[in-house]
Amino acid sequence: MDIDFSALTEYQRYKLMASLIVPRPIALVTTLGADGVVNAAPFSMFNMLGEEPPIVMISVNRLQDNALKDTAANIVRTGEFVVHLADEDIAEQMHRCGDRHPPHVSELDVVGFTPLPSRAVKPPRIAEAPVAFECTLWETLETESRQIFIGQVRWMHARDELIDTDAWRVRLQNYFPVGRFGASFYVKTRERYSLAAQEQTRSTQIDEM
Repeated sequence: MDIDFSALTEYQRYKLMASLIVPRPIALVTTLGADGVVNAAPFSMFNMLGEEPPIVMISVNRLQDNALKDTAANIVRTGEFVVHLADEDIAEQMHRCGDRHPPHVSELDVVGFTPLPSRAVKPPRIAEAPVAFECTLWETLETESRQIFIGQVRWMHARDELIDTDAWRVRLQNYFPVGRFGASFYVKTRERYSLAAQEQTRSTQIDEM
């Protein structure tokens, strides 16, 4: 099957790409509204872009009237946000943060998340999340349908058992993030395997994956 993307609608392209490019990591993003209300929303168009500087990307779609979602409007106004990674323990609460609420209602209150002060930015981080990256806005890209925010990581917070600070490695036996698999479907990451036989000959390539 060959598909000419120029012949498809925006929605059709989205459905195909979002259902095929999976699983995707999920960024649960906290920002501050103009009235100080904490907004929390999940975005699966998210990833790491580099380490020098340490930058991450989130892509936020516009609403039907072309208005900005609360997360996007808050980042544009303040230049600050916190990206949390979601694991099995908070997956349901993370998903519920995607429900629409008025700007004066905090998703943290609705789903029962606990805010903790950040070190370098004003939006708080979520105590229950296994990992949080405090970010300041590095650059913004705009398309017809989206605002793409590139943030520089200023601080990282992680559960104590996750990081081996001697080797600066993640203890994967303690880390069980979930990934987006399209619509309301998610995947767990417990079924893992190693390509250990090829590690020596492919170490460079693996590091770049």
